[in-house]
Amino acid sequence: MAPSKVLNSQNKQSNTNIATRKGITTRSQNSTVNVLIKPSVLGKDPRSKRKAEASPPKEKTTKRSALGNITNAIGKTLGTHQQEPKKAVKKPTVTQIKPYTQTSSVRTLEKAVTKAEIVPPKPKPVPRVKPVKKDDEKVEVPSKIVNLRRSLDLEKSEDSSLYVSALEDIGDDSERKSRRSNVQLEKSEKSKKKDEISKSPVPGKPEKPEKKSIAARLDAVPETVLPEGVQWDFDAENWLDPFQVSHYATDIFNYLKDRERLFPIGDYMERQVCLSRWMRALLVDWMVEVQESFELNHETLYLAVKLVDLYLTKVTVGKETLQLLGAASLFIASKYDERIPPMVEDFLYICDGAYTQRELIRMEMSVLKVVDFDLGIPLSYRFLRRYARCAKVSMLTLTLARYILEYSLMDYSMIRFSDSKMAAAALLLALQMKDLGGWTPTLEYYSGYKVDDIRDIVHLLNEGLHRKHKEALTTVRNKYSHKIFFEVAKLPLKDILEI
Repeated sequence: MAPSKVLNSQNKQSNTNIATRKGITTRSQNSTVNVLIKPSVLGKDPRSKRKAEASPPKEKTTKRSALGNITNAIGKTLGTHQQEPKKAVKKPTVTQIKPYTQTSSVRTLEKAVTKAEIVPPKPKPVPRVKPVKKDDEKVEVPSKIVNLRRSLDLEKSEDSSLYVSALEDIGDDSERKSRRSNVQLEKSEKSKKKDEISKSPVPGKPEKPEKKSIAARLDAVPETVLPEGVQWDFDAENWLDPFQVSHYATDIFNYLKDRERLFPIGDYMERQVCLSRWMRALLVDWMVEVQESFELNHETLYLAVKLVDLYLTKVTVGKETLQLLGAASLFIASKYDERIPPMVEDFLYICDGAYTQRELIRMEMSVLKVVDFDLGIPLSYRFLRRYARCAKVSMLTLTLARYILEYSLMDYSMIRFSDSKMAAAALLLALQMKDLGGWTPTLEYYSGYKVDDIRDIVHLLNEGLHRKHKEALTTVRNKYSHKIFFEVAKLPLKDILEI
């Protein structure tokens, strides 16, 4: 922009003044000289107001306090210097709230405080003050503003009436609480006296037995009358051991004994045209090898052999499908007893690829249908472990009995006996081989069998150990010749049994 005429005239006058008064310079003259020297300021009018190119209109200008949010918050509570944002709702005609010292509500407060100063020695708590409603204009004062005004006025008063009133309230509350506590103590003392009176024995009346809690009754060891010769009550000794399940152990094994009649196995070799006893023994020997290589539980092996026998009693099988039946039975038993059972591919691999996955699954379905999906079959291994625990037999003797029982799985002539009797006979033969005596009254009590019930089975088991099998059936003997199993397969056999 070109400089205005007024500015040029003023500049001329200042130049003449500077020329006339030589040697004397003032601050104003220095300033004018500096203005003249600077080329950037020459083209601008210093006294003319300059607006920004995009300055906001006057209507949208807002006021902002220096201290920011703090003063805004106080101003909001006191109702000063702060405008609420405009809303679409119609504003009621509200008068501006004057400072807190001039409102009618504060005047009432001042009156109340001055009365408290003059009349009573202790000022009373300040009553709540409601905002005064005018006839023409209805103004609702927020409760926060009233409380703030009240606190400010009370702080201005000479006596600390606020603190005195607060202490008075606390004193009243403490007195009430103390009264309540005294009343509760009196009630508790009365109830104790009543209980003592009720518990005290009355002359002429029989004393009632104290009722025990359910937990105490369950933990209490039952008093059982043992027959003569029984040395100990195994379940009572382990009554508080949750792993022994002494509360239900007797009922569980009695139930398993009753279920043995539901799974009868007859002489099926006459109907199996393509099979023989030797082939069955080979299959069982192979199943023991699978159990050992996969590190399966012994219950899995016993259940699998039981499933094979139950299936063969009802279905005729050829030579080609006999190993498939054994693999499918092991697969079912492992899914029933194992925590992490092997997969289908593992059993197909152990069969050396002789069968497909579809054939194995179809055989599994066929076995489950024949058994009617009832896999809770009583096993001789479970009975043997129960009898050995109740008789408190050593681990060496129990392992020997396990070897005798597992070796008998290959003997076809043993399938006609019940599992509970087989377990008792294997334990008795182990006791005889270790010279630990015969069938004791304790074993007779817990097994439910006398010596006469199992004598024939013991002789058959002993004959089976003396019988020398071919080299193809050496898996069980080699298994129990290991140090883990105390090398019980190498123990000398008994020719004559003292039964």
